[in-house]
Amino acid sequence: MIDPFKLALPLLRLLDAENAHRATIAGLKRLPAQTPQKDDRRLAVSAFGLDFPNPIGLAAGFDKNAEVPGAMLGFGFGFVEVGTLTPRAQPGNDRPRAFRLLEDRGVVNRYGFNNDGHAPALERLTRRLAHLAETKERRHYGAGPYRGAHDGAGVVGVNVGANKDAEDRIADYVEGVGAFAEVADYFTINVSSPNTPGLRDLQAPEALSELLARVIDARDAAPVQRPVLLKIAPDLALDQLDGIVRVALDRRIDGMIVSNTTISRPETLRSPLGKESGGLSGKPLFPLSTYMLAQTYLRVEGQFPLIGVGGVDSAETALAKIEAGATLVQLYSALIYEGPGLVSRIKGGLFDALQSENVTLAALVGRKAAQWAQGDAT
Repeated sequence: MIDPFKLALPLLRLLDAENAHRATIAGLKRLPAQTPQKDDRRLAVSAFGLDFPNPIGLAAGFDKNAEVPGAMLGFGFGFVEVGTLTPRAQPGNDRPRAFRLLEDRGVVNRYGFNNDGHAPALERLTRRLAHLAETKERRHYGAGPYRGAHDGAGVVGVNVGANKDAEDRIADYVEGVGAFAEVADYFTINVSSPNTPGLRDLQAPEALSELLARVIDARDAAPVQRPVLLKIAPDLALDQLDGIVRVALDRRIDGMIVSNTTISRPETLRSPLGKESGGLSGKPLFPLSTYMLAQTYLRVEGQFPLIGVGGVDSAETALAKIEAGATLVQLYSALIYEGPGLVSRIKGGLFDALQSENVTLAALVGRKAAQWAQGDAT
């Protein structure tokens, strides 16, 4: 079957990276609703009290304003994460602010949480769920502590952040949790973007402890309680990671996402655009993000699940994330180079691996974490 988006990729590359992204979102909004082929039950995953049809998710940053979660689920993603969303709309940093590293199959961005704010995204997500309920596609879902997630709608997480000029940034996260409590299936607390000055300071133990305490209080006070995940940077020293994991466990969050983009630049980069400031994602991020994933997995000691993200562009890299400690996997940058047909190819490759070894996905989680943490995984 011909993938029309794969055919469109050369045309999209005639546009700069941000205009190509906007054109893609506009095209997706015009697509008729589609139902993905049902996944084999061996790809199903239970995590955070939620049930996922497969472990492959769309990372935040693609659908910043919750415009096309249904369209992306239609391509076969097991879950979609929208955002990052801030309480008030903000334009983000000056353009140009997104760059394709074609030779490296990577991306550098310095968007700076450009988004339309809570209100439009909340309206879209509310309207979508109401439509699905009317068409009787919404079903009860989930056997864990967060029963009541929106099964027929697919799993949709909401990534929340703080406005650049906020006087109390923690209050912005609290506001996000309260605003989306009845439409999100889970929340991601994004304190790891490198493109908002000072944001990563919230990863320091004292600040992080206060942030998570207030977020959890807001979650528990909401009409519906959703899982809360923390997304961290890959550019942490191991003693910093120790502190983050300790706080995460103390505050009893539901999971972590490892990792966001990196401000480091591997010596292997070939594209001159790699010198642009901002966060690097895509293939060049894979070794560092997977190393940090394994280090996090070993510290968490199975007390909550992890989502691995950074450089996933094939079944092999998705499997490596799982073996390094990820229960679920996310991708985004690879879509720029491979198109949405990549999702089916990854799922097919994972299924083949399970059949070949006659194992479950759960049996693969973390089995090579020690090797990845030592930097000698194969």
